[in-house]
Parts: sequence; structure tokens; C-alpha cells
Amino acid sequence: MANRLSADTPLVVASHNKGKIREIKDLLGHYGLSIKTATELDLEEPEETGTTFEANAELKAMAAAKATGLPALADDSGFAVDALDGDPGIYSARWAGPDRDFAQAMRNVEEKLQALGATTPEKRSCRFVAVLCLAWPDGETRFFRGEVEGLAVWPPRGEKGFGYDPMFQPEGFDITFGEMEPDQKHGWKPGEETALSHRSRAFKLFADACLEG
Repeated sequence: MANRLSADTPLVVASHNKGKIREIKDLLGHYGLSIKTATELDLEEPEETGTTFEANAELKAMAAAKATGLPALADDSGFAVDALDGDPGIYSARWAGPDRDFAQAMRNVEEKLQALGATTPEKRSCRFVAVLCLAWPDGETRFFRGEVEGLAVWPPRGEKGFGYDPMFQPEGFDITFGEMEPDQKHGWKPGEETALSHRSRAFKLFADACLEG
């Protein structure tokens, strides 16, 4: 098994989430890989039965790798609020319901925070977590984890990004991920040392370990 992916290597992005696919493709764009998505390949979406981000990322990556015979990259990520004991966490997408209504998911988070009296910044600390799993058809896997701290704000602000981005204000900023352009949200390009978003922090570790170019 090759330890690194070179230009023109076929790679499956094991996701059906349009927002994740867009961000991962943006981050991969510099490397010249031949990218296919689970949606394009009409792959089934495995049930996420894991109890950690790592377990669910592995489920998705391995399912795609075995189905296609190609290396596959999967992301499992979520919004973790301290006052809610880390919820919604690995269940972030499920809080949005079968229709993936993240406006409702954000209202659910806010209602629970209000019920707890968590109305001041010190009670609204939270983070985004992303775990990338690179899986190979022979069963080999590698994991890369990124986190970014911030505040859960209300009302949501901005129409950029996706998911819980409009209610997440990263530490050190006065705007939300929903108000940031993609380049600012990522905060990283190949060759740079710093990254802002959880996904770009995980991706930087992945790129340093596994990508050429």
C-alpha cells in the first residue's frame, strides 16, 4: 500500500453531504487528484452506528473503499456545546431531522440552552470537531482530527457555509462561520502553517501525512 497519494491518484470522497463535498473538494483542489464522490458513484450511505467521530468516519470510508476498490476519504463532524454535555456532537445531522433542516436544528440547540439559562457568553462555549478517515480497500485506515473553539450565538448570522455555521462564532472573531467567505473560514492553503476551521485543521494533518504536491 502506498503511504501517500500522488497527483492523478483516484480518491473517493465518501459523502453525500453537498456542503462537505464542496469544502473537501476546495481543500483537495491544489493536489490534482482524480476525485469521485459517493453521490456520483451512487454508493449506498452506511448507517452511522459508531459512538465516536472516528468510528463513524471509518464506517463511511471503509464502505466506500470496499465498494470501489479505491482509497476513500470520509469526514465525520459535528457541533459540540459544553452546556449540553457535548450535544449534538456525533448526532448533529440527526438533530436536523430527515429533511436536514439545520434551521430547525439550530433552534433545537437554542431552546435547550435557553431552558438551562445559558444566555451569557461564558455559558455558551462550544466547538466544531472534524475527523477525517483515509481508508484503503485492504482495510488500512488513518485518522486526522481537527477542532476549533467558539461561542454559540443567537440569532444565527450569515448565509454562507452550511449546517450550524450561522450560530458558530470562532474564538478571536466577531463574525460567524456563516458570515465568512470559504477562504477565510478555511484559513489555510497548502504550505501554510495555520488553519481556522475544524475541517481545514484536520485536512492540514491529512495533507502533511498523505498528499504530494
